[in-house]
Amino acid sequence: MIIDERTITYINSLERGDSEICNAIAKEAAASLVPIIRKETASLLKTLVAIRRPEKILEVGTATGYSALLMSEHMPEGCTITTIEKYEKRIPVARENFRRAGKEEVITLLTGDAAEVLRTLEPPFDFIFMDAAKGQYIHFLDEVLRLLPVGGVLVSDNVLQDGDVIESRYAVTRRNRTIHARMREYLYALKHMDCLETAVIPIGDGVTVSTKLL
Repeated sequence: MIIDERTITYINSLERGDSEICNAIAKEAAASLVPIIRKETASLLKTLVAIRRPEKILEVGTATGYSALLMSEHMPEGCTITTIEKYEKRIPVARENFRRAGKEEVITLLTGDAAEVLRTLEPPFDFIFMDAAKGQYIHFLDEVLRLLPVGGVLVSDNVLQDGDVIESRYAVTRRNRTIHARMREYLYALKHMDCLETAVIPIGDGVTVSTKLL
């Protein structure tokens, strides 16, 4: 845990809640043990979408569609979302959730490996939300930056790995060491690329917010 539980509980107690469909999908995901963004991360994401008022949103990692639907409720009229998912069991669930919410016209679900799908997309996407396999973020970055225009926003979730990212690689379980190393590489890249200005925010499981300068 990055922030103490009492603080998180208080912050989340201030939330006024989301739409009925988003609340239902969140409960269904929890019951099925499908990870979705945490409440405090969801609040930040909604706020950033409302501030940026994007024309085109790209999401890397759909899961059951919760975060795409959440963004769709706070984006301006005329905005569209393209979301990518490769896990076959989650794809029909996400499609059904988009249908239930009546969002099929504004959310397009692309299936397949994100590394391959990203190469087929044409810029610009002025808001990109990264929430896929954590060890792959660094491999997606070049294509994501190609798609992001100057002034565009990139939000990446789960970057602090419940605080594990600050630990020595030898303090991390062997099976997680590759992800640990790649996430550290990703964070270093975001903070040191001349074309980006990035903040690392210790909420949820860690979030970065980057804007493209060049």
